[in-house]
Amino acid sequence: MTERRAEASPSELIDARIEALGDWRGEMLAWVRRLIREAVPDVAEEVKWRKPSNPLGVPVWERAGILCTGEIYKDKLTFAKGALLEDPSGLFNAGLDGNLRRAIDLYAGARIDEEAFKALIRAAAALNISRASGRPVGARNDAPSARG
Repeated sequence: MTERRAEASPSELIDARIEALGDWRGEMLAWVRRLIREAVPDVAEEVKWRKPSNPLGVPVWERAGILCTGEIYKDKLTFAKGALLEDPSGLFNAGLDGNLRRAIDLYAGARIDEEAFKALIRAAAALNISRASGRPVGARNDAPSARG
């Protein structure tokens, strides 16, 4: 009797996505992934929205809810609750008129301020944790500060 091969883990699927891209987008995805892991060491990696046209799916980083998604096919990182986060460094450059999400469009050769990005990731995790704990969180001014 042959054993069925186990499904790849989300981390392995993200590794495969990075390798399959093989260009600046793969390098960028690997770089932001490293920053996310440094900012929130217990972050969970997931892969969502797998379909025939996108078999490797979309990398997703979660901590008490979605922090951000790596929509590399659109060259962007989308923060699920970005509108609730302070962004003093102005990293968000897309989706600025949305009610909840904010995004960072990515470009070949572009670099994101590492410390500002990590602060934004930590703020997103703190917001999710505060909401999961039942503490009320109001408008942007009530969200954790990305300043440190």
